[in-house]
Amino acid sequence: MRSLRVAGAALNQTPLAWDENCARIIEAIEEARSKGVAILCLPELCITGYGCEDAFYAAGTRDRALDSLLKILPHCLDIAVSLGLPIFHEVGLYNTSCLVANGKILGFSCKQFLANEGLHYEPRWFKPWPQGKLSEIVVLGENKPFGDLCYAIGDVILGFEICEDAWVANRPGIRLAQAGVDIILNPSASHFAFDKFETRKSFVVEGSRAFNCAYIYANHIGNESGRAIYDGGTLIANAGKLVTVGQRFSFKDVVLTDAVIDLDLGNLARARTAQSAEEAMPQTVAVIKAAGEIWNIPLCSEPQRVQRDSQQAWELSVRIKEEEFSRAVSLGLFDYLRKSLSGGYVISLSGGADSAAVACLVHYSFKLALSELGA
Repeated sequence: MRSLRVAGAALNQTPLAWDENCARIIEAIEEARSKGVAILCLPELCITGYGCEDAFYAAGTRDRALDSLLKILPHCLDIAVSLGLPIFHEVGLYNTSCLVANGKILGFSCKQFLANEGLHYEPRWFKPWPQGKLSEIVVLGENKPFGDLCYAIGDVILGFEICEDAWVANRPGIRLAQAGVDIILNPSASHFAFDKFETRKSFVVEGSRAFNCAYIYANHIGNESGRAIYDGGTLIANAGKLVTVGQRFSFKDVVLTDAVIDLDLGNLARARTAQSAEEAMPQTVAVIKAAGEIWNIPLCSEPQRVQRDSQQAWELSVRIKEEEFSRAVSLGLFDYLRKSLSGGYVISLSGGADSAAVACLVHYSFKLALSELGA
């Protein structure tokens, strides 16, 4: 049995709040290390914040993001961490996830499918990375792999599907499975919408089953930049089973969700379903092998346990839509208040349903915040 403790963390980030964003990332890493986590998945563009909009174009934004990455590296000893940031390469700007192991940068995986509906407008700032393309960039005077790749750390292989990558039919996981990945990391910035959480569960669980691997999904949480509310909800699945579910709509800055996964379950499933060499699809994902002196992922002796009671009780309510609405707006109101450094809300009460609902939501916002954070 090859068991491994893994985790995902929901982070309440703010675009361009460099010091605060770094502090929350480091807090998540330190908490994960204290729990013996070997692999930690953090949300998409967690270093800059997702909602930087046209500030992504600024050279200062990209330079500060890289500076933040370098500041975080010393905190990544004895753990592998995915860190999201924009990288300018050749003639384009790319949405990347940097995999760091034991304080060393292994490479940068690029998002291949960009969200371009609703409040998402990613093609305005980023270019999609072509499938199968591998390049290099120079960081700290060293060439680092960049593009469509996965990573072999010891005998554990990791790959990425970055948010929208998992929502499309031709998702990268299909080719990652051909490379024999043990774990797929999905750093996301998926805003709240009704029934969306169930959709996320479906592609995470189905991905782990179809690709014979473990799957770790991590999302932002809170009212990041005034336009959207993120509900968090870390998901960890393995070989077609949902192992654990993280808290949604938390008022905390960092919500870590960890679990033990059995890597041999994926290996056994691959052995049962393996095709012949003639039938198999050609492998087009480069496998980057970490040098042995960098780090070997520490296994643990605990068995995998499916945490069936990991969701909060309200998630099972018959009035789930009303629960989600109340908690999403309450979190959004509270976050807007604390991030804008405002002292409170002024409500114009007309006696009608709308103003009464606003008064109730403001009250509920502070009631939930006090219950979770304390005075």
